Amino acid sequence: MIGILTNHLWQSTLFAAVAALLTVAFRGNRAQVRYWLWFSASLKFFVPFALLMSVGSHLQWAPAAKKIATPAITFAVEKIAEPFPSAAVTVRPAPGSAMDRDRLVTFSLFGLWMIGFGAIALLRLRAWRRIRAVVRASTPLEITTMAIPPNLQVRSAPGLLEPGVVGWLHPILLLPADITERLTTRQFEAVLAHELCHVQRGDNLTSGIHMIVEAVFWFHPLVWWIGARLVDERERACDEDVLRLGNDALVYADGILQVCKIYLESPLRCISGVSGSNVKKRIQAILAGRVAGELNFAKKAALAAAGMWALAVPLVVGMMHASSWQAITRPATMPKWEAVSIKACKPGERGGRGNRGGGVDRGDTSPERLNISCIPVSGLIHEAYLTFTDGKADPLRNLPIEGGPEWIKSDLYQINGKAETRTTQEMMMGPMLQVLLEDRFNLKIHLETRDVPAYAMRIAKNGPKLQPFKEGSCIPLSSLRDGPPPAFLPGQQPLICGVEAIWSKGQDRILDMYQVSINQFSGVLRRYLNRPVIDETGIGGPFEFHLEFAPDESTPLLLLRPPGEPAPPENEPRGPSIFTAVEEQLGLKLEPIRGPGEFLVIDRIERPSEN
Repeated sequence: MIGILTNHLWQSTLFAAVAALLTVAFRGNRAQVRYWLWFSASLKFFVPFALLMSVGSHLQWAPAAKKIATPAITFAVEKIAEPFPSAAVTVRPAPGSAMDRDRLVTFSLFGLWMIGFGAIALLRLRAWRRIRAVVRASTPLEITTMAIPPNLQVRSAPGLLEPGVVGWLHPILLLPADITERLTTRQFEAVLAHELCHVQRGDNLTSGIHMIVEAVFWFHPLVWWIGARLVDERERACDEDVLRLGNDALVYADGILQVCKIYLESPLRCISGVSGSNVKKRIQAILAGRVAGELNFAKKAALAAAGMWALAVPLVVGMMHASSWQAITRPATMPKWEAVSIKACKPGERGGRGNRGGGVDRGDTSPERLNISCIPVSGLIHEAYLTFTDGKADPLRNLPIEGGPEWIKSDLYQINGKAETRTTQEMMMGPMLQVLLEDRFNLKIHLETRDVPAYAMRIAKNGPKLQPFKEGSCIPLSSLRDGPPPAFLPGQQPLICGVEAIWSKGQDRILDMYQVSINQFSGVLRRYLNRPVIDETGIGGPFEFHLEFAPDESTPLLLLRPPGEPAPPENEPRGPSIFTAVEEQLGLKLEPIRGPGEFLVIDRIERPSEN
């Protein structure tokens, strides 16, 4: 959170610096132009570039078709592209860990911010109550010397508060009760014209918005400097308008001086008066009779280009970092189905609802036949688009599947198919099953990559503690093609290369993997942590992984124990968290970041007609 705030602050500071340079370039033009430049710098504090990038992320370029088996797109996400934080799984840091210290710092800074915000809010509330008391004590006043807008109330207020406009939806012009006696008619008309300019410009609304910016970002000196510049330019803009209306400069200057001598300035910046800003400089400019010229074509074009740049750059960056939609393609040449049968399974059938025995029937397979017993459609999608993506087995490939109705997890189907020519089970379970799902289930699906909360796997301070893979320590998966994989007991060394094995040991879990790379190991951790885990170690492999840890809120999937497994005693000692275990047992560390996450997204699916 601190990093995101810091990122936003330097963006806003840079934007304000550009606005300041533009005001210098337009110093010979109307103050109204400079006012809106400063106001845009104020609004930037409320509009992070990430918000525009989020909009841009939904305005993608035409997606390029890529194979689903390609690795995740490499993101070089600049700081400027960091979006708002999104909901994430709660992580329980180890006591005294860096994450624990960061959380303490975050809460401390938030508490300090609340104190500052509350103090400013109380001061503004106090000043506003003073203004409201004056409004309640005021009485209606009729002005006959000049036209008054129909939506503007004019009221006579007791006391020494200067003339000013209160409110913006239903503005009220407060005039001191004795002002007509202290000013000449022409001075009064000039001062009144100044206040009407504030009403027409909507200065109370923009000033109120900046007061909110000051309250929220009170710790940033720049917002207070911008506030002073806004007051300067709004008063000069009204002065220019008053002179442009034909009022005598000397009479107008005398009127302002009389108001400053007799009356008190409003305690709130959002109450537009006549005596704000540097009165000496204003009087000098008024007496000089300087009425700034209009913008020429070149300067109008420069302003338009600056505005387009401020909007277009974050939108384009958002489009560049948009969710990447990858069309799913298959080998150009592959066998086709000669005949396929799809049948919905009934409860109680082999592999039916509640039965975990569904899957490929290895006992009745041949180079051209595929027999899948009752498994849910979500399992079929997983097998076709992940495990056997390109006709090769990759049991460790596991991505979240999003979208689709609930029945794809509950309804189970049995599929029997015969290919036109001899092929492999992997080809039938992968690309050919993809075609079947798209034809018979009307499945529309795509692989999507987007920027999400993630973990970076990096080398710990004391270096890696990885065990190199030893030949013969596991059975190659390819040797199991003609039969079911062998079973192994809890605590027993897994025998299958490249396949994860996890079991319970009291309240803890043990994860073993053999002949896998760190990148593959990271992919397995993704499923347990419910976040992408990005390998940044630069180490290849293969290795043998043995990890013992205690599941907690950071590993919600592992909090669910297998059916029939008794719960361990509550007082049984617990092992370290998965974060501590990775660091202590493997010499690696998991650090929260934002990074690319891949998702299989179902756009459309329908129940098939049986045959």
